[in-house]
Amino acid sequence: MIERVSSGPVGDHLIRYSNSNDKCLIIHLHGGGFLFGSSRSHRVVAANLARASGVAVLVGDYRLAPEHPAPAAHDDAFAIYKWALEQGFAPSSICLSGDSAGGNLTISTAMRARDEGLPNPGAVVVMSPALDFTGQSASFRSVADAPLLTPQLAELFRYVYFGARVHTSPYLAPLNRDLSELPATLIHVGSWELLRDDSVQLAERLRQACVFAELKVCDGMCHSWQLFAPMLHEGMASIEEVAAFARGRLVH
Repeated sequence: MIERVSSGPVGDHLIRYSNSNDKCLIIHLHGGGFLFGSSRSHRVVAANLARASGVAVLVGDYRLAPEHPAPAAHDDAFAIYKWALEQGFAPSSICLSGDSAGGNLTISTAMRARDEGLPNPGAVVVMSPALDFTGQSASFRSVADAPLLTPQLAELFRYVYFGARVHTSPYLAPLNRDLSELPATLIHVGSWELLRDDSVQLAERLRQACVFAELKVCDGMCHSWQLFAPMLHEGMASIEEVAAFARGRLVH
């Protein structure tokens, strides 16, 4: 069942099966470089995640650039998490999830919840997260990622959403900020990604901050390969591993 709900300024889609555990919730924030994508574009990923986890999945929509530059998407993602708490979901029963730009929103939302005194979600999952907009990492300079991301496209996303300069706010560029006291985090990234090093550094810095971080670098995979599931076996395998991680961490 797919239900439209008003969980944030834009509204979102809640996907659940007849056997879904409605006391738990996965909030999935879609990718698209802050410029495109929606709960509709990521419906297949979300539906497979709901099926594999046995948990309802809320696919979060948020305002997009260029009409809505930073920090609009980040504010909307945080509003969705607050909405879930207001609906009575126990924090430990919520998993924050996101791919690409949505991975940035996911980490930033967890950080902001911590800083504003809200309880931590039970788990965090990011897939191919975009966390460093300087373009200085070795993978960004050396990997020819295709078909979903190129250095030129990444630069367009950065410029249109963030403006001429890379923002230093910890919520907009979280990679080099305080990552302490965040929930247990699962990170999936492809070995052929421009953004591979973002994930490697995120895992290292979470562990340095004494946060449980599980990193999986999937050999031969490009950016956000989960979007090709179920046609791509590796895409489904990633979604099922994410589902198992979320299911194992959520408590209601």
